[in-house]
Amino acid sequence: MCPRDDKIYDEAAALWRELYTAPPPGELDGGTILRMIMQRLPEAEYGRLTSVHLRPSNIVFPQR
Repeated sequence: MCPRDDKIYDEAAALWRELYTAPPPGELDGGTILRMIMQRLPEAEYGRLTSVHLRPSNIVFPQR
């Protein structure tokens, strides 16, 4: 592995251990570990668009 991949794996494995208090499963690479963590997160609503502190003129939507 290149140093970048090693760093990603180290960070992903550390995050896994912090979240699940166990070593990451099997011989996975860092990207796979991060995908598994993200899939286990609960879905959250994005409340910024419904904030009472924003006016419609403050929100920029992408143009087609």
